[in-house]
Amino acid sequence: MGDKGFRIRTTTAEDAGFLREMLLAAATWRPGEEATGTDVLADPAVAHYVDGWPRTGDRGVVAVAGEPVGAAWLRYLPADDPGYGFVAADVPELSMGVTAAWRGRGVGRALLRALLEDAHAAGVATVSLSVERDNHAVHLYRGEGFTVVAKEPGAYTMIRTLTG
Repeated sequence: MGDKGFRIRTTTAEDAGFLREMLLAAATWRPGEEATGTDVLADPAVAHYVDGWPRTGDRGVVAVAGEPVGAAWLRYLPADDPGYGFVAADVPELSMGVTAAWRGRGVGRALLRALLEDAHAAGVATVSLSVERDNHAVHLYRGEGFTVVAKEPGAYTMIRTLTG
């Protein structure tokens, strides 16, 4: 266990259900915002971030404090089924979620750093993501070297180059 009360480990196939939970947490991050997994994950534009986990090329990490409390993962999506943060088929998209009780305690930053380190070691050159403009995670991503490459209504597409 780390000094912050959690440890980071690599994802496994058994984490698929938890990744779905974290995808829901990421989609309903605003205080008081409620949606069910059925509402959110029924949308193919959301579900493709976790369907069939793990696929070839998927990478991920989970924060554990007795039980999983957060996860971050990368998935390559094709141009004919792009994600919200799609920039190219050879650039994986980042998804991340932290349980409400563990937000603001360094879990997201630790997950992000561990995932990017793993991706860099695996030869991933660039990572992309989409984040709503009013989400506090924008500050985390900027602080970790992500830059805005596209502005959509209410959201940013950001990238981080891991090589060079």
